[in-house]
Amino acid sequence: MRKNSVAVLDIRSSEIVAVVGERGVNNTFIIKSKYSCDYDGFAEGELLDVENFTEAVRDVVKSTVNALSGIKSFYVGVPGEFIKIVNTDKVISFNTSKRITNGDCAYLAELSAPYESDEYKTIRHSCLYYVLSDKRKLIYPVGETSDSLQGRFCFYQCKNSFIDILLEAFGKFGGIADVHLIPTVQAEAMYLLEPEKRDEYSVLVDLGYISSSYSVVCGNGLAFGESFSVGVGHIAVYLMTELEVPFEVALSFMTKVNLNAKEKLNTLEECVYEGKVYSFPTVTIRDKIREGLDGICETLEQCQQSFSGKNLDGKTVYITGEGVKVIRGTVEHISNRLVKNVEIITPKVPYYDKPHFSSLLSLLDTALRDAKPVSIFKKFQRF
Repeated sequence: MRKNSVAVLDIRSSEIVAVVGERGVNNTFIIKSKYSCDYDGFAEGELLDVENFTEAVRDVVKSTVNALSGIKSFYVGVPGEFIKIVNTDKVISFNTSKRITNGDCAYLAELSAPYESDEYKTIRHSCLYYVLSDKRKLIYPVGETSDSLQGRFCFYQCKNSFIDILLEAFGKFGGIADVHLIPTVQAEAMYLLEPEKRDEYSVLVDLGYISSSYSVVCGNGLAFGESFSVGVGHIAVYLMTELEVPFEVALSFMTKVNLNAKEKLNTLEECVYEGKVYSFPTVTIRDKIREGLDGICETLEQCQQSFSGKNLDGKTVYITGEGVKVIRGTVEHISNRLVKNVEIITPKVPYYDKPHFSSLLSLLDTALRDAKPVSIFKKFQRF
């Protein structure tokens, strides 16, 4: 594999995707290979079927390795359900005013590191912002003069049980020497939101199929993050239960209805499945879907209330993920329900400018920028 290419594994709540890519012109990407595999997903911080997950990982990794020679490392996006975000605030003082160096920032980060338990290991960290002795708040303080340096840090800790399962899956590939972990929520925040949006607090929601995440982004880190096991797939289950129809029929109805349309009361939606015709009033299906979305909105409201660091009432909610475009009118309904401005945010790349590509390209961008990756093979020495 070419030196400037990276291999990335994107683990979503219903699908695993592996790509090999490199940087193109104007910050675009060149995708050299792409393989995907559906699997059972995860909920409440646990994989629903470990064997099924392991087989899916091995399937896409094997296809990638067979397609392109020389792949020795993989970057793996860790879903928010397996990540714990720990924020710390530390300050160091100097004898006299001096120019801040990279070494000072690294030392402050080391002092700020939280305790690692038997359940979680720190896989990455970033700094929301630094504060100098004159109270100036900066994202990059190197070269500035100050007699103290304060930093607000974000440490991303991953469940050891998830790491162990990944190591077992990748352990079958003798040619892969390194596996690097990237918190998907961090990658999306840094790639999708421009620095100007991150200077102050921004809200980013990834609406998934089984699992979703709510992030409060500031500077180069997350001030708050919460993942919850609710997505558009749960709306399909709710529709299936309420209408007493097969799951496939419920999925079909979800894609047909437009929440913003105003059909006549006698308008019907029909679906033919296994030779049987299912027919329901459009207004009935629409109301049930809205009820399902209201459940997601209630969870988002709870996430906002859980964050006490900043008043977010007037903040735009940026939303992305594979669940955004499944039901027409989803964003408008969430906006009305939350009484907030809600905007879809996607990668600014031709063809890939769709919400369901956000996590994949965010991970690819982070991997290509990664200057000093840490391998879990080496760090945790499981083999």
